Amino acid sequence: MGKFTSWFKERTTKLSDSQTAKSGSAVGDTQAQEESTSEQNHDDNRPPTKLEQAKQILTQVVAKFPGSHKPLYRRYWFWAGLGVSGGVAAVCYGIWSIDQTLPNKTELTAVVREQTLTIKAADGTILQQQGEATREQLKLEEIPDKFKKAFIASEDRRFYKHDGVDAQGIVRAVLNNLRSQNVVEGGSTITQQLARILFLKQERTIWRKLKEARLAQKIEDQLSKEQILERYLNLVYLGSGAYGIADAAWVYFSKPVHELTLGEMATIAALPPAPNRFSPQVNLASAQQRRNLVLQRMYEDGYITKIERDIAVSEKLVVKPSQPKRWQVEAPYFISYIQKELPKYVSPEVLNAGGLTVETSLNLSWQKMAEEAVDKTLRNQGRWQNFKQGALVAIDPRTGEIKAMVGGKDFSKNQFNRVTQAQRQPGSTFKGFVYATAIATGKNPYDGYEDAPLIVDDYEPKNFSENFYGWMNMRDALTKSINIIAVKVLMDIGFEPTIKLAHDMGIKSELKPMYSLALGSNEVNLLELTSAYGSFATQGLHVEPHGITRILNRQGQVIWRDNFQPKRALDAESAAIMTWMLRNVVSAGTGAAAQLNDRPVAGKTGTTDEARDLWFIGFIPQLVTGVWLGNDDNKPTAGSSSTAAYTWREFMEKATEGIPVEKFPERPKLEGRKGTIKAQRVKPKKIVNPPAPSNKENSDGQTQQVDSNNNQGRSSRRRRYRRSNYQQQEQQQEQTPRQRRRRYQQQQAVDDSSSQRSYRRRYRSYESASDSASSSQSRRRYRQYSNSSTPVIPRIRYTPSANTSSISTPTSSWRERLKPSSSQ
Repeated sequence: MGKFTSWFKERTTKLSDSQTAKSGSAVGDTQAQEESTSEQNHDDNRPPTKLEQAKQILTQVVAKFPGSHKPLYRRYWFWAGLGVSGGVAAVCYGIWSIDQTLPNKTELTAVVREQTLTIKAADGTILQQQGEATREQLKLEEIPDKFKKAFIASEDRRFYKHDGVDAQGIVRAVLNNLRSQNVVEGGSTITQQLARILFLKQERTIWRKLKEARLAQKIEDQLSKEQILERYLNLVYLGSGAYGIADAAWVYFSKPVHELTLGEMATIAALPPAPNRFSPQVNLASAQQRRNLVLQRMYEDGYITKIERDIAVSEKLVVKPSQPKRWQVEAPYFISYIQKELPKYVSPEVLNAGGLTVETSLNLSWQKMAEEAVDKTLRNQGRWQNFKQGALVAIDPRTGEIKAMVGGKDFSKNQFNRVTQAQRQPGSTFKGFVYATAIATGKNPYDGYEDAPLIVDDYEPKNFSENFYGWMNMRDALTKSINIIAVKVLMDIGFEPTIKLAHDMGIKSELKPMYSLALGSNEVNLLELTSAYGSFATQGLHVEPHGITRILNRQGQVIWRDNFQPKRALDAESAAIMTWMLRNVVSAGTGAAAQLNDRPVAGKTGTTDEARDLWFIGFIPQLVTGVWLGNDDNKPTAGSSSTAAYTWREFMEKATEGIPVEKFPERPKLEGRKGTIKAQRVKPKKIVNPPAPSNKENSDGQTQQVDSNNNQGRSSRRRRYRRSNYQQQEQQQEQTPRQRRRRYQQQQAVDDSSSQRSYRRRYRSYESASDSASSSQSRRRYRQYSNSSTPVIPRIRYTPSANTSSISTPTSSWRERLKPSSSQ
């Protein structure tokens, strides 16, 4: 402390002398200042403190430096400090700007690429993929350890040591590339590559590299090393359309991952830097060279032994290419339906962003059974019955889930979906809704109507053979599909109740109030018709048909799931009675070809004008299936609805093998029932009952004289009909389902030989079957009717199918002899 004081005194003396020598005035000022200070100290009665002395000395010292009089902006240290602080601010702002463009933390767990769409079946099987999608994603434990080590040795040797960006690896890559005068090693880590795959584009810019590095650091904060490696191995592009190692193993070697050799693993691990250039399909020599380099790195890093390396290097690289599995498409008609349904459940923004996984209700094994059944019918029966297209859809009526869908013969040639897009007349399948409405109004299925000539408001329905069967109850009229009685039932209950019930049960298409409505003159599609019949199977409850069960985003989070609630369309008692009536259609009527040996079946056939459309809609308690056969150009066929029923059975026999047998509900008591629907009887302007032709054969082959004014004759006919009908039912009950089907086919064969010839000669403009709808003439007249102020009901002649005619001998027709065997 003494030395410091002495130095200050000495320095003060020198400075004082220097000031005196240079300027007297300055000395005078100094002396005056000292005197003033001395006076102040004297006044204060104290000497100046050491701190005050030091301040005075330092002030004098600073004043001696050159440039002390310069402004701040001319001092170098000011600009140096400003530059450093500005650089720091610029870096901070750059990092902030980059972070603003990166996805948030919730998106960093993405497991699929953008702009992709994956559609799966109910069991998780992939049906179709669009975009840069991975067909088969593996869990990390499913991947061989040496396969993982091959990628680490090839792409990121310090993978477990860095935090997303490896500065040491970048320097090493630069030196190696300079040494070899070629790009032999990359500086990007596996985490950086994953960030680029999931969130960034492939442009070569500094800004993209900066974002990639920053995003890699964020990914490292959110995911473990194992999660990062698993995602990378499943998403990395490996050339030839392969995304992920599972796809690459199939594309290059037609093997699953666990069957690859060490050399094949190294070949695939060598692909990421330049997948197309190093592809063994493109350049085998380059692929072998890269493979050997990866094997050498694995040896240097201690992942394999020298012997393993030498064996793998000497291994001949044999390529066995296959098409990428992601190019495969299962159930294409169903897939096209799903793609059109997607916009109903997610917004356009979500669809455009992509990365969605759509889980569906499709049962893939049932789908294959359905395709086989339709293909078999088109190949065999279609060849001689003159139809070229078919469609089938199967729905779980309890949930509304679509289990199988065949929209046509060949999707590659024609993408028109005949399940959802084809609007066709349903024919007599629509009678199910007419009779269901009648039952719901309180009518008894044994209530009778007379099958006799009828002209109502200039509309004249006809049965196919122009035969009339006299008095018949509704159950038997539905079983035999009698047209005139269906029209009379519709007149009793009204247009509006029938249309409302059909819509409540699932019909979406427009239904117009006209007499031919009872015979299926309004067009519908197969999906809605099948779904509506499912309401019978669920005791009157309807669930919206759908194929999508869940939609997942890129992170695997559920963004939509099905939650369709059943709605009451028909009271349970009426549905049970209708099911009982529809069972009789299959066991003793036009749907006999649909009988199953192990369980009860209910359903209804349908055939339209000149057999242009052949239908069968049938169900068991757990499954409802609809079949349509015909031609896209609406040309007539030579078939009948029994062919559609046969196709239905071909599918259902296989589909029901794993389904337990369930019984339909017991038929409720018929007496004393109260209706749940109010009938609105149609009031025609004019009804004419022409006399029935005499000597017409009834359904039992007996001849009778029809006299509508003779009550005694009516009673007699009624008794004979009931007696013969009960006898026929008793005989059928004694037969097995197979015997009934065989008897039905024999009847159909005889009818084909007799009635078809007369049909072609005399009734080409009429309907070809009992399940008939309006003819083209009726449609023209209906358009005139709907556009005119005065209603003009078209006159159409409707005729029943030959199935309902009785036979006397089982002689085979020429059609039966030409019919291919069922084994084909």
